[in-house]
Amino acid sequence: MSETVNVLIVEDDATVRELLALHLKRAGFHTLEAATAEDAWDDLNQADLVVLDRMLPGESGDDFLKRLRMHPTQGDLPVLMLTARASEVDRVSGLDGGADDYMVKPFSAPELVARLRALLRRAPSKRKMTVGPLTVDVEEATAELDGVPVMLTRREFELLAFLAASPGRVFSRTELLDRVWGESFLGTERTVDQHVAQLRQRVGEGLIDTVRGRGYRLVQPGDTDD
Repeated sequence: MSETVNVLIVEDDATVRELLALHLKRAGFHTLEAATAEDAWDDLNQADLVVLDRMLPGESGDDFLKRLRMHPTQGDLPVLMLTARASEVDRVSGLDGGADDYMVKPFSAPELVARLRALLRRAPSKRKMTVGPLTVDVEEATAELDGVPVMLTRREFELLAFLAASPGRVFSRTELLDRVWGESFLGTERTVDQHVAQLRQRVGEGLIDTVRGRGYRLVQPGDTDD
């Protein structure tokens, strides 16, 4: 492999998780390991692929995958789901739920590696978005304003990237909480207001518009007030 690929292994069984990591490292991958969906969420921005156990404690693999598909910067990550359930109904359910591939335990390590490499070949390239003077590079997790780097926290970048993916579209505070912070986040809409205020300090007042009674949008050239 010409460059390091980070595989996030989300598996609560320590023995299976360590075995997966061993085989993947031997195949040239770098691995990140998480025993729960909550732990995995913190590593998403470093991941290029996800190997996801379906039966996790707390938040299930199915629910984690649904939340992942709404992630502002990593929602298109390739996911291979692992499960002990071998029925056709379960396989179809996993694929329909957003998994890119599906393997039943016990599995063959060479086949797992081959499937992950196939997912990498099919994976869409990371996005680099330009909206007026703003450029957001999702792959590098960087933002520039008129070519000058903008220093952002991880959450500020995720919020900015989410808005930049749909310039001109208005998002309510509730929708931003769900899509950027996740449905399990216990904060309030005030959290969104605070982060928008911080972003405006970094990218300027004119790029993020408040649409009264509706929410926020990233302004694109040619936008007019509603």
